[in-house]
Amino acid sequence: MLAGHLALVAAAIFFGVAFYVGFAEQAARLSLDDRALLAEWKPAYKRGYAIQAPLAIIGFILGIVACWQTGRLIFLAGSLSMIANWPWTIFAIMPTNAVLMATSLDDANARTRELIVRWNLLHSVRIILGGIATVAFLVALSAA
Repeated sequence: MLAGHLALVAAAIFFGVAFYVGFAEQAARLSLDDRALLAEWKPAYKRGYAIQAPLAIIGFILGIVACWQTGRLIFLAGSLSMIANWPWTIFAIMPTNAVLMATSLDDANARTRELIVRWNLLHSVRIILGGIATVAFLVALSAA
């Protein structure tokens, strides 16, 4: 059952990071002027990606292993919620990311701010998916 517990840890960390970014960091960065807003968003996004991308894969794999070991399909549901972050990021969020990354700090303006606000709305789906995975893994483990 170690795989199930580790899947829960990965999902909970993913959820916590996503929640922090969406509610704390985003609110703080929106208080900055447009140039500083973009200057903060760019490295923060790269760091967040470096944390969340592997967690999504690790949580997915560990959830699959736990499902295989226990036969509990709720582990599969949690796993699918974790890995769903990848296509969501690639197809829904990346177009906005590409525009923001391509924008020079000197060209930051009100449109840049709008895109970062939009980015956070898109990122909110990652919070939801992480929450679903965390709850699914908790439910699966409580059935033990």
